[in-house]
Amino acid sequence: MPAPTLQTPRATLRPHVLSDMDGFEAFYASTRATFMDAPKNRTHLWYGFSSEVGSWDLMGFGAWAIDVDGQLAGQVAITHPPHFPERELGWIIFDGFEGRGYAFEAASVALHWAWEQGMPTLVSYIDHRNARSIALARRLGAELDPQAATYDTVDVVYRHSPDTDGGPEAYA
Repeated sequence: MPAPTLQTPRATLRPHVLSDMDGFEAFYASTRATFMDAPKNRTHLWYGFSSEVGSWDLMGFGAWAIDVDGQLAGQVAITHPPHFPERELGWIIFDGFEGRGYAFEAASVALHWAWEQGMPTLVSYIDHRNARSIALARRLGAELDPQAATYDTVDVVYRHSPDTDGGPEAYA
């Protein structure tokens, strides 16, 4: 199943294309990736990028490119690699697009899609020092879940559910 194309009021969530990898390479080389597990080199970037793209065929969910007027603005993804205890909603916003609401729009539409697919819950694993991502998770309606397992000791877990996030109708 390829990634479906979804619309937000100002952006398109679309399947990734190979040239998107260049944007990720620039992102991971910048200070914007401070709270991320950055790949060690371009080969490791390829592994991560292609796993999120290939996840659609293997699991029925994965990553979307956030496209704003033909420019790659970042990514929103529903992923569940083997080392994650639960299915995660994650986001990355590239330099020049932050602080403009694109992450909120993209994550809201991804949540709407997840609830329509019958997913009962998602989590966001966030470095406890990443105040902006924590604020976004809260804005989306997620609640801190201190009982949830995490794969990284610096992460806190925010839980998204149709009940706390407003369900599919909240994002229509």
